[in-house]
Amino acid sequence: MTKTINVKGVKFGGRSPLALIAGPCVIESREGCMAIADKLVKLSKKQNIPLVFKASYDKANRTSINSYRGPGIAKGLEILSEIKEKYNVPVLTDVHSVEEIHIASKVVDIIQLPAFLIRQTDIVVAAGESGAVVNVKKAQFAAPWDMAQVVKKIESTGNTKIMLTERGASFGYNTLVADMRSLIIMRELGYPVIFDATHSVQSPGGKGDSSGGDGRFAPYLAKAAAAVGVDGMFIETHPDPENALSDGPNMIPTKDLSRLWKKLSAIDEVK
Repeated sequence: MTKTINVKGVKFGGRSPLALIAGPCVIESREGCMAIADKLVKLSKKQNIPLVFKASYDKANRTSINSYRGPGIAKGLEILSEIKEKYNVPVLTDVHSVEEIHIASKVVDIIQLPAFLIRQTDIVVAAGESGAVVNVKKAQFAAPWDMAQVVKKIESTGNTKIMLTERGASFGYNTLVADMRSLIIMRELGYPVIFDATHSVQSPGGKGDSSGGDGRFAPYLAKAAAAVGVDGMFIETHPDPENALSDGPNMIPTKDLSRLWKKLSAIDEVK
């Protein structure tokens, strides 16, 4: 059985029900982010969903120099702090440097290590030293068993509040595939495993100056992962994905989450 990670009442692992990490890819505006948080919190209460709100203050790994990155760490954390306080919901954000970890860990409940940075030892260790829950995105280039070494780096700090997230593996150029075996292998490391349904359907750099993807497939992969058995589902959502400023092609429309979660919850109960 996996270790249980308790994030302000939201439990991942053990025999806890499937939890949801959801929100927009990037903070586009305070008003927009608050509106999405409001809808997710209402859905959480209506369907009794253990919820963590996520959003990025800076997308430092965008394809093009001209791509929108976000409001920056100061303004972004201010907005996430407001959401955390107003809705009494745990929050997650990704970080890109040791310096950012020191700042962000004072505000958010879960520090997320982006897939491309999991081999950067200083960043991984700093995340562990922050004392926050650390969610590690498995890199597209990494095998699931490679995550054992990342886990050891975090554990070396004395921090065992670790979660591991599958987000697809590189399959040729501009294509990702989700290997469901990865969920089982990573779970054998003893920590909760999350499935990132929306990034798993991404086409990195697929549009030349931006990433593409096909969000139609995200609900199907989410149901498959729930059937395999995961502890949490990571879903980026937006009320109007076609006009989102980042990762729009992959995101699930916010209005579709209620129906999808009913299916995921039913699968989770019988897995």
